[in-house]
Amino acid sequence: MAKGPSFVCQSCGAVYNRWRGKCEACGGWNTVVEEAGSHPLAGPASTRPGRARGRVFPLEGLAGDIKDAPRTRTGNAEFDRVAGGGLVPGSVLLLGGDPGIGKSTLLIQVSAALARAGHRVAYISGEEAVAQVRLRAERLGLSSAPVELAAETNVEDIVATLSAGATPRLAVIDSIQTMWTETVESAPGTVSQVRGAAQALIRFAKSRGTAVILVGHVTKDGQIAGPRVVEHMVDCVASFEGDPGHHFRILRAAKNRFGPTDEIGVFEMTDHGLAEVPNPSELFLAGRDGATPGTAVFAGMEGTRPLLVEVQALVAPSPLATPRRAVVGWDPARLSMVLAVLEAHAGVRLGQHDVYLNVAGGLRIQEPAADLAAAAALVSSLTGAPLPAENVYFGEIGLSGAVRPVTQIPARIKEAQKLGFARAVGPSPPGEAAGAPALSHVTDLVTVIASAGGAPGRARSPAGGRPGRPRDRSEPDYA
Repeated sequence: MAKGPSFVCQSCGAVYNRWRGKCEACGGWNTVVEEAGSHPLAGPASTRPGRARGRVFPLEGLAGDIKDAPRTRTGNAEFDRVAGGGLVPGSVLLLGGDPGIGKSTLLIQVSAALARAGHRVAYISGEEAVAQVRLRAERLGLSSAPVELAAETNVEDIVATLSAGATPRLAVIDSIQTMWTETVESAPGTVSQVRGAAQALIRFAKSRGTAVILVGHVTKDGQIAGPRVVEHMVDCVASFEGDPGHHFRILRAAKNRFGPTDEIGVFEMTDHGLAEVPNPSELFLAGRDGATPGTAVFAGMEGTRPLLVEVQALVAPSPLATPRRAVVGWDPARLSMVLAVLEAHAGVRLGQHDVYLNVAGGLRIQEPAADLAAAAALVSSLTGAPLPAENVYFGEIGLSGAVRPVTQIPARIKEAQKLGFARAVGPSPPGEAAGAPALSHVTDLVTVIASAGGAPGRARSPAGGRPGRPRDRSEPDYA
């Protein structure tokens, strides 16, 4: 008996037996679309009596020979870092990013580098014509690279073409949302088509040993469009991020079966394409004014890479009943928590002030170790006291006000010393190891900043005094 039509949500892939205006799984409106045909991944079931269902296979123990997965280095050090040291044969990588961020540019550069090393590389475009891809390659100076190029969207034709001749070392599919397979009776771009096309390409990669990179569109909130099951099917999920106002681009790994997760690669957009940034800390700190209140250098970790960035804060009296809270590059919820801890446990009154926090350079910080740097920048801006230019800050702040230790402290300190910073302000014992006062509570941080003092003409009085008057050292203006 043939399977009847089903209704599938185009945002999350939930399946219903009738149409619904709102998807109960993801809450999206008007995302449920009727799709005919059977499930593309379902295999035929045998109904003959007496036939065994399945076969017995041997089970092995945990002990045994272990071999590292063979890898092919692309020649792009930042891309290889995110991939875990290179491309593993038969692996599938899903790359997402905003339109125009540079996904196609990066993949053309990687493909050209591999092709020039003597490997067979195929670039299949489903969005652009061959002439458009050639024009981009010519602009990047890569038109002489022996990359095999085609504009095709039929998955069966793509698999048959790639299977002919020598096995490709790399195949780029740009993008998976434009591919369609004959085994699914629905329009290209639907959940069933994306899932079916991805499964066919993954099967080809595993059977032939070709590394496949799938380009994926993203939604408004930055998530890769299509069913989430595709992210579980592939071996690596990476996102290409960047602020249009900055020339830095961040390649971030969210999942990697063959390498570390949360690893990043830093690129700089230039006239000749994406250039690798071997020392991103130096560029993120370029042009920093250490004598300005409200700036703190955060010694962070992105995967296995230490990274120094500048955290900027601006605290100003608010004329509004509800003060503004604006954050760029950090979690707004963590800012609210840090503000509450400063007011509850350190006496720093910020309830009547607008607070603006920015991570310079367009980088987005995700680790909680940035709490201490954000708190230092906030207190510095409120008191008008510049922080010492030779200090870096790291540490997690708990709800009790305690400064908690963080991981990979030696790597953070080593990176700071390499860039000329003399002291690392953090929880005990990291601060002692770096020659700076150890902090156990957020009040210690406020005391250290207040003891440094600020320019009397720039001091503020959030406690209710007249703005601009000289600060009384016996009554600090941060309390």
